Amino acid sequence: MEITLDTKIYDLLKEYPFMEDKLIEINPKYKKLKNPVLRRTVARIASIKQAALVGGMEPIELLNLIRKEVGQPPLKDVAEKDVNIQKVPEWVTKEPSVEIDGNRLLDEGKNPLAEINKILKELKKDETILLKTDFFPAPLVDEIKKRGYEVFSANSNEVYFTYIKK
Repeated sequence: MEITLDTKIYDLLKEYPFMEDKLIEINPKYKKLKNPVLRRTVARIASIKQAALVGGMEPIELLNLIRKEVGQPPLKDVAEKDVNIQKVPEWVTKEPSVEIDGNRLLDEGKNPLAEINKILKELKKDETILLKTDFFPAPLVDEIKKRGYEVFSANSNEVYFTYIKK
């Protein structure tokens, strides 16, 4: 299995089970992989690139650390899209309709994406959800954007604030 930025964490761990502990060694934020709900859900859709963002790492750095652990040579010329600096949208400055503690949901064995989907069904147009986590929820953000919702994330003092607008 050739490991790239697009390799899913689930597939990586299925092929190389020892990588769970290695990932946690690389970055303690990955200890959430021990959570069975996260492992069954988010790990299936999260790529190495997204996992790097969750861990606050450069994607190529994480990719090459993983490749080294499994005996694959590092990649040097991986083209990555430029990260655009987003301005804070006006709708983010308004009081959110619902606030969610993503870490608490995970600790309770719940899937934050599933919980957000339930809430989105009940929200009215232009209402917002605020998701608070101690990591950037890259896979969740990508999934919500794919469904056509507006999303904005920012962090402060290791707390990530992810706003979702219906």
